[in-house]
Amino acid sequence: MDKFIVSARKYRPQNFSTVVGQAHITTTLKNAIKNNQLAHAFLFCGPRGVGKTTCARILAKTINCENQTKDGEACNTCHSCVSFDAGTSLNIHELDAASNNSVDDIRSLVEQVRFAPQAGKYKVYIVDEVHMLSASAFNAFLKTLEEPPPYAIFILATTEKHKILPTILSRCQIFDFKRITNNDTVEHLQEICDKEEIKADKAALHIIAQKSEGCMRDSLSILDKIVSFTNGQLTYSNTLEHLNILDEDYYFKFLDFMQQQNMSDAMLLYDEINRKGFEGDTVLEGFAEFIRNILVSKDAKAAILLEVAEDFKQKYLQAAQKINGGWLIGALNLLNEAEINYKQARNKRLLVELTIIKLSYLQQAIELVNNDGVVSKKKVVEATKPVAFRAVPIIRVKEEMQAATQKPQAVKPQEAKLIIEEPEVKTTAKRPAAVTQQSTEIPQPKTGGIASLAKIRQQVTEQNKNTGVVAKELTEEELYVAWGIFIERLISRKNHSAVTNFKMATLKIIDNNTIEIVTENNIQQKFIEQERADLVEHLQTHFCNRQLVYTVIIIEKEYDYQPSEKTLTSKEQYLKIIEEYPLVKELKDRLKLELDY
Repeated sequence: MDKFIVSARKYRPQNFSTVVGQAHITTTLKNAIKNNQLAHAFLFCGPRGVGKTTCARILAKTINCENQTKDGEACNTCHSCVSFDAGTSLNIHELDAASNNSVDDIRSLVEQVRFAPQAGKYKVYIVDEVHMLSASAFNAFLKTLEEPPPYAIFILATTEKHKILPTILSRCQIFDFKRITNNDTVEHLQEICDKEEIKADKAALHIIAQKSEGCMRDSLSILDKIVSFTNGQLTYSNTLEHLNILDEDYYFKFLDFMQQQNMSDAMLLYDEINRKGFEGDTVLEGFAEFIRNILVSKDAKAAILLEVAEDFKQKYLQAAQKINGGWLIGALNLLNEAEINYKQARNKRLLVELTIIKLSYLQQAIELVNNDGVVSKKKVVEATKPVAFRAVPIIRVKEEMQAATQKPQAVKPQEAKLIIEEPEVKTTAKRPAAVTQQSTEIPQPKTGGIASLAKIRQQVTEQNKNTGVVAKELTEEELYVAWGIFIERLISRKNHSAVTNFKMATLKIIDNNTIEIVTENNIQQKFIEQERADLVEHLQTHFCNRQLVYTVIIIEKEYDYQPSEKTLTSKEQYLKIIEEYPLVKELKDRLKLELDY
């Protein structure tokens, strides 16, 4: 039985023309060989599995070929090419810098460079994973790399170009390899399947190409595994099963449920996926990629970025026309946030389910608006209507004051004048030092008319005469006594926040029926206003005066903030010193001192 050789080695390209997806590299190298313009050092950099080492070997074989073709390719029949393919050529030396990264290994390589080739034109030294060399090894390699013998050519290969010293980069011709596209990978896999007589669906090969992420070696390894798993029958379903990838039909179902705000079916679908063994992060990543493809499909120009099987392209394009762009952007944000938080979450299933719930109701949560050509996301909230207050007219009773003072008799209804005024908006009066004024009047009892109002006043007057109640004189001393009694009442109710603010207030008497309460800020004013009903009742009862009103004003204190002493830095200290003592700078300049700030 023949020994099995993996496809990555069995079908490794032997000529520039068979290299997949790197036409810009192979064309340049062939032209350099034909025109005899070879550099003495090359640097091949790019992702893994894209052909860096393969191109280095093909270049080494081609420049030593005895019968080169007109296109600059190796003949693969001469003694040099045959010995190279068999691995017995003495003109090529490969060094794995990952395991031979010391300065001694580089010194040994430099000593070998002194010897000219016994057969062939060039001795080629391929240093793979060159970024793994130590700094001392790089330094030992510099002189030889800059001025090698005319028969020596160095080819350095790396996946991490940024780790190489700039002095090395400046001595090499740099070739950047790119990722292999999905279409190129699918075509190459199809050629191998035809040679190996393997039956493979185009959609299955496309899934393999997507999974490899532009790495040809990975795609060939995946192909070998699935061929062994399926006995040479590659179908879309068994490829998904082997690679642990969710079918895109699941994502289309998710999309339909979420557009219909059918949360229960979406949750049941996730439960079905979870029972099949798929982890939550797989669902989140796959659905995010699915939403990205839908978003790309909305624009005909961007549809070329859609990297899916041909069978699904039309389905994506149809779905994209039905979905709102704002919903897609919001869904991508939610999925991205869920992926970030997935590793830290203790209950991972709950996190995924919560994301599904948010996506199910996302359509009524956001919308995309266009403000002067700028597209932004706007939250949609239920329209809230302000409470409708009915405008109550202000009723004033204007009496003949002179008649009232001259004749102490009750005012007759026909002598009173009724004036109804519409409510007016009063602006806040400005007092010195930023004064804000808000007045609160004692609500008068509601009456049916002027006759009933006069009658109530007369009854109250007679009742006070009968009980002997006499109104107390409104003095500042008595006012503070009443204020202290009310504070004691607040203390008994354990309303300590209000107590503090009441104690900080200042009281003033405007006239016999008006009190002014001065506060320092809005917070004190609000605490006093919260006790308005009890405070009014208490003051009126204490002074036996139902006409008593109070006004709350705010006078903000102007604080004189003293700036704290700032700690000076060394440079600021120096600048301060030379400002006061200029000779210090002169001394520094004469001694040619350099200060380290």
